[in-house]
Amino acid sequence: MKTIVITGCSSGFGRATAFYLAERGWRVLATVRTEADRADLLAQATAKGWQDRLIPVVCDITRRDHVEQLQRTLAEHTAALDALLNNAGTSYPGPLEIIPLDDVRAQIEVNLIGQLAVTQALLPSVKAARGLILIVSSVGGRITFPANGAYHMTKYALEAMSDVLRVELAPSGVKVVVLEPGSGATAIWGTSGERARGSPMVERAGAYAPLIAALERESAREARGGFPPELFARTVAGILNSRRPLTRYPIPRSAGWTMLVRRLLPDRTWDWLQRRVLKW
Repeated sequence: MKTIVITGCSSGFGRATAFYLAERGWRVLATVRTEADRADLLAQATAKGWQDRLIPVVCDITRRDHVEQLQRTLAEHTAALDALLNNAGTSYPGPLEIIPLDDVRAQIEVNLIGQLAVTQALLPSVKAARGLILIVSSVGGRITFPANGAYHMTKYALEAMSDVLRVELAPSGVKVVVLEPGSGATAIWGTSGERARGSPMVERAGAYAPLIAALERESAREARGGFPPELFARTVAGILNSRRPLTRYPIPRSAGWTMLVRRLLPDRTWDWLQRRVLKW
């Protein structure tokens, strides 16, 4: 039985992918943030008869003791890890002039440092299987939008981390693949909007108030629309079954056209388009 560790399975892409792969015979160690999330995932796995395949693990990837426990839990099941899907992520929105630095630090810890911490901890097992590391970046790792600067900073850094790992790990037979989702119908956008409304920066938004309001509208739209998490899960399954996967996968494919358009447009034209859309 092949084994994969997937971080960030409380909802969205991670949860959908955990179910999709467990249904197809993979042993899935699925990390979640809370004991309540673990119990919920375990109940659903038991109802489907997957309790030996879908194994929820409470793991805050920003905590060393949790990551070490994840490492020990994996060792109880196998010494060789076929794939690691670094999916956990979060978004703290706000203009860079006024976003609280604690929010920036928290986002860096989850979206970047935590990803590297899990990768370091589990790499010996991935190397033993000459396996695959999948890193979930974003279209936002190649394109920026106002009021999401801290998020983009982490995703751009994640792209760089992935490029370096791909070269450093090549001699060991480990492949590194970057997933670049566009707008997906996941909880991250609803959470982002709630944070925008509840942040103390709203009280001192001043001239940024229209931009924050536009961000709230966009977050609500993204929470309702976007591509389904099942498309993400199917893409991951295709990569796992590929003998020679690509280095990057925009999801959906139309996201790749968005990134291409951005590369072709002059910076000032792109800036003008963003302000036009956001009425900023």
